[in-house]
Amino acid sequence: MRTRVKICGITRPEDGLAAAEAGADSIGLVFYPKSPRNVSVDQARAICAALPPFVTVTALFLDPRRAFVESVLEAVPVNLLQFHGDECAADCTGYGLPYIKAIGMRENTQVKAYADCYADAAGILLDGHALGAAGGAGETFDWRRVPEDLGKPVIIAGGLTPENVAQAIEAARPWGVDMSSGVESSPGVKDHGKIAALMNEVRRVDCER
Repeated sequence: MRTRVKICGITRPEDGLAAAEAGADSIGLVFYPKSPRNVSVDQARAICAALPPFVTVTALFLDPRRAFVESVLEAVPVNLLQFHGDECAADCTGYGLPYIKAIGMRENTQVKAYADCYADAAGILLDGHALGAAGGAGETFDWRRVPEDLGKPVIIAGGLTPENVAQAIEAARPWGVDMSSGVESSPGVKDHGKIAALMNEVRRVDCER
């Protein structure tokens, strides 16, 4: 199985294009004002306009007001929603788009029980941050903790880099990987060389599995 890749925290059109050209399946746009990777609607539109076909756009939110999400969706061509806060399942639906729900793995989270609360999620993202945190801090978790019985695609995130992504894939066997800080030169600014190296490692480990 091919491991899908999302490069999150894109803030510049050239970085979104570099991720797409390297082979990323999706780019992530952060709509959370407290994040150093937060983008405005105008920035998001410019990034989306630079992307080639078949690269999806994921919009990340953390405990947003429904009106805010709707305003973003009216202006930006988003394909998938990603929620990182304390949203219940009802908070994640009603937008006409599939969503994935992030679960922080820093605490003794009962992953299966938590994931079961989001039965209609398209996937579950397991991140190295604490429950309800925004992520993007470069914190890993024990990839052996990834359950095999969640019943839906699992994405892993948190501290992934070109140097450790192969180990993470081998340990967790996820549907996809999601990274941000591990391919940056500074918060919100992607390193195109690191993106290319990461994609090469994902392809290599997929071929060897």
